Amino acid sequence: MRILCDSHIPFVVEAVLHAWPEVDIFPMESELIDASAARDADILIVRTRTLVNEELLAGSSVRMVCTATIGYDHIDTHYCETHGIQWMSCPGCNAQAVCDYIEEALDEFINYQSPVINTPTLGIVGVGHVGSLVAQMATRRGMHVLLNDPPKGIGVSLDEIAQNSDIITFHVPLDHTTRHMCDAAFLAQCKPNALIINAARGGVVDEQALLRSSHPFIIDTWENEPDVNPEILRHAFRASMHIAGYSIEGKRNATQMCLDAIADRYHLPKIVLPANESSENEGDIAPGWLARITRQLQADPASFETLRKQYRLR
Repeated sequence: MRILCDSHIPFVVEAVLHAWPEVDIFPMESELIDASAARDADILIVRTRTLVNEELLAGSSVRMVCTATIGYDHIDTHYCETHGIQWMSCPGCNAQAVCDYIEEALDEFINYQSPVINTPTLGIVGVGHVGSLVAQMATRRGMHVLLNDPPKGIGVSLDEIAQNSDIITFHVPLDHTTRHMCDAAFLAQCKPNALIINAARGGVVDEQALLRSSHPFIIDTWENEPDVNPEILRHAFRASMHIAGYSIEGKRNATQMCLDAIADRYHLPKIVLPANESSENEGDIAPGWLARITRQLQADPASFETLRKQYRLR
């Protein structure tokens, strides 16, 4: 069996070489996973940068695709399902990391405000793995929390979120129901200085509408990654290169979930990664780290992908 793996997914190659000696595993740069590379693979382990579609998979021997990410809008699930290709994502793998990112973003914004709103209302759109943790964090900090998640039957309407929140953060997948859910009409209902945060998926927020509004915003996920809108970047209160979920624990969790799924399908021995796997590239999270990242990205927008690859896992 042959596994083709994005080389930026940590821990997986060493684990497979040790536990599954009968399996051939080839780490490759994300951008090099093309139809030629995938042709003879049985399993792909990818990130969001690999578009998994007919162009990649047609004529290949791929029968399983694992994405070490929460989102899966880079996978043509219909094509996979109609061609007998199993696919899986890793819901919740980096939920705590995204929550930590939101908490830092809130700290930096609230400390910046003059005057500071003593008890801001936080509107959370999407109350899944991430949104529920963000709600717990905000409640612990004494914030008033409004929730919106119609598919789960949770919370208030989106209109009520817009009208009553001082800060609004999105934690929804990207699909036809959520694309541009934060649009000009939504923003027009918001309080004049309400902060908009998008650490969900690029496309959930209409960037052009956001730019035309007066709202401060924090953005981690972009509509045309890695080609970010320079005007959006210039006007952002804080901006980062799709790293809200980047943590050692989150990466380990995603790798573990992918390996578990492969073991289940192919009846291989279960691999258990060390719970406290560390990295020589481990970064700190001193106060103000998001401001530092923003300055780096604003200084060189073309470095988006390079900065993302070089990001020191917190």
